[in-house]
Amino acid sequence: MVEKIIKGKNEVFWALQDVNLTIMQGERIGVIGPNGSGKTTLLKIIAGIATPTQGTISTHGRVVSLIDLEAGFHPDLTGEQNIYLNGLLLQMSRKDIQKMLPEIIHFADIGRFIDTPMYTYSDGMKLRLGFSVAVHTKPDILIMDENFAVGDETFRKKAMEKIFELQKQKITIIMASHWIDFLKQNCTRIIKIEKGIVMPSK
Repeated sequence: MVEKIIKGKNEVFWALQDVNLTIMQGERIGVIGPNGSGKTTLLKIIAGIATPTQGTISTHGRVVSLIDLEAGFHPDLTGEQNIYLNGLLLQMSRKDIQKMLPEIIHFADIGRFIDTPMYTYSDGMKLRLGFSVAVHTKPDILIMDENFAVGDETFRKKAMEKIFELQKQKITIIMASHWIDFLKQNCTRIIKIEKGIVMPSK
């Protein structure tokens, strides 16, 4: 729920209403709906980025989010330094980060820019690095907004192959998108949201 001022009065706006969901381990969940329907709000609540005004949410295991990628990066730190920063924020030990570092760097495929400050990175480079860190931190639940699908075709293909690899490990994946065909191809179940309400399955 958020509040906004309209004509001098406080108006309460419910971003989500009466949401009651159970997501099982290993499911690939797609979330779809028009702009402003509450998709990203739902993902942020599951990820722990936002808290519900009412009700409760319960997650089990390590939750890794690919929402607001730049929130986990410091623009003045190099790519490698940001890998350590992100890993520590995701409760990885420095030893584990160091062990995974070569694989993370290789997967991100940003070349010599790994040693340059993050403010020099394009959005696509930040996405690749953020995705690489996330999928190599051994998440139990991976949450992705539709910006995950941007970037070049080669990276999208590699990323989806990694997601399928994670799925075989019974990792739960929740992704939001406007692309129904993309969700049908890559999800085991699709949740539709309209005006903050989860619509009944057909």
